[in-house]
Amino acid sequence: MDCKIFYHDKCFDGACSASVFTRFHRECIKTASSFSYHGLVHRAGALFDEHEFIDGENAIVDFKYSASKKVTWWFDHHLSAFLTPADQADFERGQADGSQAMRKFYDPKYISCTSLIAHVGATKFGFDVKPLEELIKWADIVDGARYESAKAAVEMAAPAMKLTMVIESTQDESLGKKLIPILTEMPLQQVLDQPFVQQLLGPLMERHHAALKLIGERASMERGVITFDITDHPTEGYNKFIPYYLFPNGTYNVGLSKSSFRTKVAVGTNPWTPLPAEKLVNLAAICERYGGGGHARVGAISFPPDREEDARKAAGEIVAELRAKEVTGQ
Repeated sequence: MDCKIFYHDKCFDGACSASVFTRFHRECIKTASSFSYHGLVHRAGALFDEHEFIDGENAIVDFKYSASKKVTWWFDHHLSAFLTPADQADFERGQADGSQAMRKFYDPKYISCTSLIAHVGATKFGFDVKPLEELIKWADIVDGARYESAKAAVEMAAPAMKLTMVIESTQDESLGKKLIPILTEMPLQQVLDQPFVQQLLGPLMERHHAALKLIGERASMERGVITFDITDHPTEGYNKFIPYYLFPNGTYNVGLSKSSFRTKVAVGTNPWTPLPAEKLVNLAAICERYGGGGHARVGAISFPPDREEDARKAAGEIVAELRAKEVTGQ
């Protein structure tokens, strides 16, 4: 039997989740003779194509829920895990009657989906996660934005940080298929040293420095909210900590960018803000109002590439709301 793993593409935690799930399934479940990978991205319109699911096992990790009967496994930790109330009801039915209780897992308390899969695998299936400690640690750091400083996040000395940039920014569609199987088989430095990774890294570092310069020219801060618009310079990704590197005193960031498949409104909270958690806004809840989602401290909304003005309008409304809350302390 084959197992096809659908994972959050262009995301370090997504790739790590797919890799950890592969190893868990191979060592503990042992029903698959082969594994294949399919990256998923948040975009306007339908997120899943039913025809992509195979007749064997289908797993979705670090991505929204699908009520398809063809989905065998699901792991997610995002607050906005369900596209519709019907999807959530379908999941809850499967948990209540026990039909999916040992195959579909959701817990937004986990920092990364990688750590959720590792914990479920270890506690419910006897999965040995000790060899994966470095990967789990860095998945939590990257997905939870738990870097020691904006400087560390932007200057990217650690191998995991460079791998994150490669995963988030490359246009090499074969990367996931080559990278995911080895993430749980060798230290991250050895993964970074692989020739197919190194050939992508050099040009991406140049692009990173260009993005730092461009955002530095475009970004401004008012009432604790950093804003910028780089839609006229299409990019497949940029380091999301650049705004806080440039404006350490900013609380929130709302950035507009454009890629080959979407116009994106990225909304984030400065991980190093001194404000207490109870004073911060749940960004996932804001993004969900526009069809997006994410975590309490970081979220995004995807619009079709030709709907820049809709994205710009949504960004403007979010900026106004965050500035008002920053001023009133709500």
